[in-house]
Amino acid sequence: MLDMRLIDELSRKLSAALPPGLSRLREESEQQFRMVLSRAFERVNLVTREEFDAQAAVLARTREKLESLVAQLEELEKRSVPHDTH
Repeated sequence: MLDMRLIDELSRKLSAALPPGLSRLREESEQQFRMVLSRAFERVNLVTREEFDAQAAVLARTREKLESLVAQLEELEKRSVPHDTH
């Protein structure tokens, strides 16, 4: 879920960047910027840093487990291969 504070901050910055002669349109433009930014961010399927970090941690644990299982499998394969006694 996208943090609406970020969209609000971006909207304020964009409306503040308007030329001084358009200052009376700031409030209306800020609302428009907020709407456009919200829609754009929803379409690109962004995740929060917290969600990303949580999934990265899950992936790291999964990778560790996979590496451990591969090592165990290799050890079992070594044990099951009959040794040539010649």
